[in-house]
Amino acid sequence: MKKKTIVYEREGTTFGKKILLFDNSTDMRILSNHIAWKIIELLAKKSMYPAQIAKELRIYEQSVYYYIKRLVKIGAIEQTSVSQIRGATARLYSTTSSSFGLELNTEQDVDYHYATKVKQKNIPALLNDYYKENSFDGLIVVGAPDPHGPYKSSARDGHYAVHLSFYLGTFCDRSSNFIVKLDVDAKAEKDIDNKNLIVIGGPGTNIVTSEFNSYLPIKFNETNYWSGLTDNAGRIYNMDNHGLIAKIKNPYNKDKHIIVLAGVRSIGTKSAIIALTDNGEKLMKDSKDEWAIVVQGFDMNSDGKIDHVDLVS
Repeated sequence: MKKKTIVYEREGTTFGKKILLFDNSTDMRILSNHIAWKIIELLAKKSMYPAQIAKELRIYEQSVYYYIKRLVKIGAIEQTSVSQIRGATARLYSTTSSSFGLELNTEQDVDYHYATKVKQKNIPALLNDYYKENSFDGLIVVGAPDPHGPYKSSARDGHYAVHLSFYLGTFCDRSSNFIVKLDVDAKAEKDIDNKNLIVIGGPGTNIVTSEFNSYLPIKFNETNYWSGLTDNAGRIYNMDNHGLIAKIKNPYNKDKHIIVLAGVRSIGTKSAIIALTDNGEKLMKDSKDEWAIVVQGFDMNSDGKIDHVDLVS
């Protein structure tokens, strides 16, 4: 089993689409079951709990668990988060790919060279306001690596912008403008008033994040930015690997938007970046002007690096 990108052309434009490929018919066989396929179709539209799937398909919940176990085993679906509902543990599932296929063991790959850029098909709703005429319409703001701001702190997460930029570039051609600035420069040059912003890093190390923290639906503790995040219900998220993805209208310019990707610590910021780049199309189905979610990153293979992210709010 492996993931590839299939390339196709439509109306003169080249697109890429991710596909999960199986190398044996045994794994594919479960997908041919009509109940398993109905579950796949539901989860392709949105993440769901087994109880929701059972209600939607009008089948026993135990049957749903049976097929979910088999679909997880072959890698077609995955658990995205765990919640406590009325004292019981409820697991949320979603598909791992938008397409599935069977690859034969041959060496007949064809080498295609395309002059046009390969792009993903749909821009996630979260980013709709950041693209104009096939170009990225915004500015990525990272914390300065030198001591700055009221806490004289130094940012250590600016390099995360590289990973984010690769992802953003899959939806457009290369921008003619330089799209990354340090927080001190963006503020001094008044870019925070007239551009769509994607701000990387918490308010303790990025002064632009601190500028807008009070406007966020889920915000950092104003008395101690490193003590955690608090939502409107008073829930606190204070683990080092907790990260925030939030979108608001710019309070200084209602025609512009701000996306904050920040963590309680730098590892939380990395978790937010991974959550967006790996699951951008699933994070927010509809375009909204105000939206926020907390994520939590994990090192599943014990190599000291975040490789899995759960949505926790």
